[in-house]
Amino acid sequence: MINRADSAAKKKGYDVYVLPGGSCVAKILKSAKYEGIVGVACGEEIKLSGELLNETGVAGQSIPLIKNGCTNTVFNMETLIKTL
Repeated sequence: MINRADSAAKKKGYDVYVLPGGSCVAKILKSAKYEGIVGVACGEEIKLSGELLNETGVAGQSIPLIKNGCTNTVFNMETLIKTL
């Protein structure tokens, strides 16, 4: 699922990051300038990243996970592709 999402995003010109947690978003935003981001994450990480994006003025769109966890996470691929 992640490989498919990665390929779809890169075909549209997006940089792709697979992160262990939302705290990494701040580090990425410090190292590169983006007008906006699309993130796939659990509700708590979406909330934390949303607060950071509000502070930095970067536009954001989120795709919530359907199934959380360290393995076998699930999200709606169609929603991600439409959002991209």
